[in-house]
Amino acid sequence: MALDNIRLEVMQLLEKKIESFIDKFLIPIDKVWQPTDFLPDSQNEDTFFDEVKELRELAKELPYDFWVVLVGDTITEEALPTYESWLMDVEGINQHEDGKGNGWSRWVRYWTSEENRHGDTLNKYLYLSGRVNMIEVERTTQHLINDGFDIGTDRDPYKNFVYTSFQELATNISHSRVAKMAREYSNKSLAKMCKIIAGDEMRHYNAYSEFVKNIFEVDPSQMMIAFSHMMKHKIVMPAHFLRESGDAIGTAFEEFSNAAQRLGVYTSQDYIDIMQRLIDKWEIDKLVDLTDEAEKARDFVMKLPARMQRISERLVIPDEIFEFKWVQPAIVK
Repeated sequence: MALDNIRLEVMQLLEKKIESFIDKFLIPIDKVWQPTDFLPDSQNEDTFFDEVKELRELAKELPYDFWVVLVGDTITEEALPTYESWLMDVEGINQHEDGKGNGWSRWVRYWTSEENRHGDTLNKYLYLSGRVNMIEVERTTQHLINDGFDIGTDRDPYKNFVYTSFQELATNISHSRVAKMAREYSNKSLAKMCKIIAGDEMRHYNAYSEFVKNIFEVDPSQMMIAFSHMMKHKIVMPAHFLRESGDAIGTAFEEFSNAAQRLGVYTSQDYIDIMQRLIDKWEIDKLVDLTDEAEKARDFVMKLPARMQRISERLVIPDEIFEFKWVQPAIVK
């Protein structure tokens, strides 16, 4: 049987568990937090302006690289339409089935609705802070959505779920570190926003990594080969096409990444640690009855963290701060 047919059968098998996945990993709308819970209440004239003034004063204490990373994180979250449209095209996910879509398309919509709150929250905070050039932020967001992305997964659900497992954990780490830094600067409200966003990302990581774990149970060899493929070609970030207005596609990403590494928000070591965490989560060393090709794939993956560790130790992150149009004039504190 063709591999894509096997994948479709596996997706149909797992679809029977969709309701349990939704109940376990997502939160009903009436119970989950909303952006307004963490922002000044614009309907309350007695407190709104004082709360905004306090927000703006606290924002003045945050350093330049912090703003670069916070803006980059916000833009990445706001490019959500790209991610949803990509996932809706994955083999086994059908938004047209029976006029309302199959279980997998329902999962993608529910997941999207939770993720949508992240960009809303951070965008409103940036706007109220007065510390960033919002028109440039908005232009970059529109560019990122226009440019789309290619994460090297094609329509393969196995590869896509490896990617989403990796990325959800990466965003959890990034938002958690930003929250910690905000707290160190006594910016409790921003710290709370980022921390709760990080909590969402962890739930989503648990979901996608559970999907992969289930696939390993029914199709271990092909799942192993797909995992190896993604690790061999490296996980590209969702914002790898990031650019500022007037610049070429992808030109802003490296400088954004450098800022994140200088701050310690997301580093090459984190990439290695996530890889090892996935290896442990899916118990790659304990898989049995693999094909010869899958055994070779496992050997490659098991050795990769140590190999990348040696490379990471030689990396040098530039100290020079790049001035983004997003944050002008430059904040030097």
